[in-house]
Amino acid sequence: MLAERRELLRRALVLGYFTVAWNVVEGVVAVVGAAASGSRALLGFGLDSFVESLSAGVLIWRLRAERMDPERAEQVEHQAVRVIGLTFFALAAFVAVESVRSLAAANEPDSSPVGIAITVVSLIVMPVLARQKRAVGVAMGSQAVKADSTQTRACVYLSVVVLVGLALNTLFGWWWADSVAALIVVALLLREGWDAFHAESVDDCC
Repeated sequence: MLAERRELLRRALVLGYFTVAWNVVEGVVAVVGAAASGSRALLGFGLDSFVESLSAGVLIWRLRAERMDPERAEQVEHQAVRVIGLTFFALAAFVAVESVRSLAAANEPDSSPVGIAITVVSLIVMPVLARQKRAVGVAMGSQAVKADSTQTRACVYLSVVVLVGLALNTLFGWWWADSVAALIVVALLLREGWDAFHAESVDDCC
């Protein structure tokens, strides 16, 4: 049983390290693309990538803590889930403010081939990563790992929304679609943050 648990920890850590590396690259590409095009939706997507890196970093901290001191696992688990939940709310607030400002000022973003490309690649990578994390989290009985898989799954939704917004702007010149897409991103982030905190509350009660 201990050997099985160690193997699950190892797999979870590998997925965590991959998540950090991937999202740093994704975030840099998206933010650079957003700076060039003025896309609020792409900016939110890029910042979400950095938040996902933070989430994965918190998860790595939780897993390494269990490796070094298994008795601390439950305490660290609760702290990790709360931090992951907070990252959703922080990002949602920032993207909401930027999107409303962009709509009010009628800022028209340029088309972003780079943004379209990175969101398409994300749609290939993220679903696989989310499924792997979820499977490991269920096997471990870890709410933190499952919450992090939810964060990764949210990136899939974000990719779809941002891709649609960028495509509408590029194909039809619907500049407002970018900010509307960003506000949909906000709603998704708030939902995922709420789900993370709700899962933590259920875990505390039960």
